[in-house]
Amino acid sequence: MSKNIYVGNLPWSATEDEVRAAFEAYGEVTSVNLIEDRETGRPRGFGFVEMDDAGAREAIENLDGKDFGGRNLRVNEAKPRAPRPRW
Repeated sequence: MSKNIYVGNLPWSATEDEVRAAFEAYGEVTSVNLIEDRETGRPRGFGFVEMDDAGAREAIENLDGKDFGGRNLRVNEAKPRAPRPRW
């Protein structure tokens, strides 16, 4: 089973490969998805990493608050997106 992890406060210069490398130290990474602005295509400073359960717990404990590219990461288990009304 895999877990989806929210990774916030990423530097805008962060790449998927750099994020993958940081998380692979704790387990097998299934996917990395860095979120970009729809209109400009520029990074928004957060993303999601999917990895195995045991590795995810260890990565959250070890990477939350750690320096990454000059910024302190916010790392926690991703919560499902709340439904929004469609007008």
